[in-house]
Amino acid sequence: MDGLAGWLQALLWGLLAGGALLLGALIGVRWQVPQRLVAAVMAFGSGVLISALSFEMMDEAIETGGIASTAAGFLVGAAVYTAANWLLARKGARHRKRSAPHLAAEHKDASGAALAIGALLDGIPESIVIGLSLLGGEGVSVAVVVAVFLSNLPEGLSSAVGMKHTGRSPAHIYGIWAGIAVASGVAALLGYTVFHRFPPELLAAITAVAAGGVLAMVVDTMIPEAFEETHDFAGLIVAGGFLAAFALSKMAG
Repeated sequence: MDGLAGWLQALLWGLLAGGALLLGALIGVRWQVPQRLVAAVMAFGSGVLISALSFEMMDEAIETGGIASTAAGFLVGAAVYTAANWLLARKGARHRKRSAPHLAAEHKDASGAALAIGALLDGIPESIVIGLSLLGGEGVSVAVVVAVFLSNLPEGLSSAVGMKHTGRSPAHIYGIWAGIAVASGVAALLGYTVFHRFPPELLAAITAVAAGGVLAMVVDTMIPEAFEETHDFAGLIVAGGFLAAFALSKMAG
């Protein structure tokens, strides 16, 4: 993709990473995936994201704008995500990533809008970071793209399984995740174009906001699903995902 314009690269990388949501949904709808496998993949994806936000997002933010703007942005991102997630929980979208029938059933009466907004809330910060990673002129951060892809796959899978348990049609499920995948591409595009001429301190804060939102999302929505079935093995699987992403980051660097 080196010969493509930066904005087009951002869009295509965002679509690639977001496409994992639709791929996961296709797998979850078409095949009977064991809940323990879903939870294990979710645990691995959690570790991957924690590594990416630690060694890619936060490192980049500090190098770009310093500790003050990075710390402020990180806390703001976590707080904003937590507040938005709390509001969505009141609308019935608390367990939008859960595949266990007894938990997925709790959002049976949730509106499609609440579920879609929840999915956007979970995925947009990650996609914006993909666009931001292109601003240095050295190409996209492969580690971030892989991390987002590997975390989106189990998210789409788990959510689709949960929606299927509540009786939602395949067309409804595919429609939601296809829309979120496209939104992920647009978010990456905006991350590149909107913030292209911003000062370093503001870029650092924006990257850190995304990182804080991602960490809050992992703890609030992904790790509970991971622990639901894997229990004592959740920590080990998360550590495996963390190590895999860490190694990729160092090799890519």
